Amino acid sequence: MSPDPATAERRKWLALMLLAVAQFVVVLDASITNVALPSIGEDLEISQENLAWVVNGYTLVFGGFLLLGGRIADLVGRRRMFITGLLLFSAASLVGGFSSSEGMLIAARAVQGLGAALVSPAALSILTVTFAEGPERNKAMGVWGAVAGSGGAAGVLLGGMLTEWLSWEWVLWVNVPIGIVAAILALSLIDESKQESDTRHFDIAGAVSVTAGLSILVYALVDANDAGWGSGQTLGLLALSAVLLAAFVVVERRSKSPLVPFRIFENRTLTGANVTGLLVGASLFSMFFYISLYMQQTLGYDALKAGVAYLPLALTIIVAAGVASALVTKIGFKPVLLGGLALVTIALLWFSRVSVDGSYVGDILFPSVIAGAGLGFAFVPVTLAATHGTDEHDAGLASGLINTSQQVGGALGLAILSAVAASVTGDVIPGTPGSVEALTDGFQSAFLTGAGLAALGFVAALTLIRSSDSKALIGAEVSPAAVG
Repeated sequence: MSPDPATAERRKWLALMLLAVAQFVVVLDASITNVALPSIGEDLEISQENLAWVVNGYTLVFGGFLLLGGRIADLVGRRRMFITGLLLFSAASLVGGFSSSEGMLIAARAVQGLGAALVSPAALSILTVTFAEGPERNKAMGVWGAVAGSGGAAGVLLGGMLTEWLSWEWVLWVNVPIGIVAAILALSLIDESKQESDTRHFDIAGAVSVTAGLSILVYALVDANDAGWGSGQTLGLLALSAVLLAAFVVVERRSKSPLVPFRIFENRTLTGANVTGLLVGASLFSMFFYISLYMQQTLGYDALKAGVAYLPLALTIIVAAGVASALVTKIGFKPVLLGGLALVTIALLWFSRVSVDGSYVGDILFPSVIAGAGLGFAFVPVTLAATHGTDEHDAGLASGLINTSQQVGGALGLAILSAVAASVTGDVIPGTPGSVEALTDGFQSAFLTGAGLAALGFVAALTLIRSSDSKALIGAEVSPAAVG
């Protein structure tokens, strides 16, 4: 006996809230460890440059397997992979909290990333098949975008609260009950769905080659200061990375069902949006990472105070994203994106002037508000540009690509900036004489490099995104989903 329409409608919207909460946790976990990093580094004796791997271990695997996760969900079953991903994510979070060494924690974060790569595309696919195209789906996507979009900003505040009031382990353990409850609720709230296909081709070779290639590239950059930029190790790893990434291209061109059909890059605006998204991701991840370290290691903030200090940035991102959604319908997505990237560049240049005796208002608050406005203005239009002009059967691929670009960009950007900061800082240990000055010099160089990446994003958006595509949305109704 099928449920009455009112019950079915209520169940559908409850399912949406469940999906949004799951996505919130997945996004949150990319940033929740940031303010806990000094505590983690001290407890597990992780060096300053290797702290980046606590973040990168998650984002690299998440970004590398995102497209494969979506493909598996479509073919094997979206609810099944959503639940599998949640349970894997929860188990890795539990193990991560019990980590007794650097390697154990980074490995757990990598498995968390794999779980997230199953959860996120499955959740979005479930939303798409649950809500009919039109006003209903737009409303659902608006809820999804608002909840998921606030995850990154909420992560640093929640991370600060948990680290200060409990311990750093709780930034991981908090995921366990949420993941288990969500998996149980999914059984009753979400119907199973999948693509009907005679063949199931997952292109695991493509996913493994691209993730391994990017991971080795990031490791080579992070460890280059210790091994030497001209050393056999660094040059060998860079060469191996290039071989694996070239193998990925070969695999994709020969695969019957590739993760990334290269024909999609014939759309110049889509290509430009993904290049820009990669550079925005590089700026965003590094900014959160180094602001957290500066506040705690230079200004002496505890984890809670550092988390609360992010509130103006978080609120500005949310407000700016709403304003951007309205602006793109009036002037197109390209001018809004360019304005956002210009603001991000200005903010990072301001951050590059941080000092040992800096103040919250002058060194953090003002540039944070500018950065928040810039990121809010950049998120919405880059997502719209990345999905504009794609056929309906490529919509999922286009959405997955821009998410992948941002995640991989974050990992690569953080690796580059960590290498730059470490080259300036040297082997300084926080808390030793002269370390504050040396660490601050490293933070300055990192922020300056981040500003350069944001400026490159501006150039990419200016030259690659077609103005004619941008103007096509003028007067159209834009879903707030782009905020996420």
